[in-house]
Amino acid sequence: MSTNLLARPAIGRGWDPRVAATIALGLVFLCGAAAGALAMNLGHARLHQPAFDTPAGKALNFEKVQKELDLSPTQSEQVNSILNDMWTYYRTVLSDSKSRVEQVLSPEQRVKFERMLQQQR
Repeated sequence: MSTNLLARPAIGRGWDPRVAATIALGLVFLCGAAAGALAMNLGHARLHQPAFDTPAGKALNFEKVQKELDLSPTQSEQVNSILNDMWTYYRTVLSDSKSRVEQVLSPEQRVKFERMLQQQR
């Protein structure tokens, strides 16, 4: 029997089905990961806007109010002042409420309560 490769009949050498399936699965996974990363990058700004009581959130909220209501410069100044009062009031109420709740809780409960508040932010 000759070991000459040219003398052998040409047999179609296809891919091992397990190797082909593994490569296909890997490519599908990589394409899905790339598409997910792209979607998160593009949609992140719209999904995670700053909280309305932060400086960035206040500016964004006021800009929306100003644009939607087509405020004059005088109205803008007045509405901005009113909204700033509202945000100050909101912060005061939150702070006061948090202090009142903490007075009722045990030290262990306070730690859990603080953790809960951090998770909501």
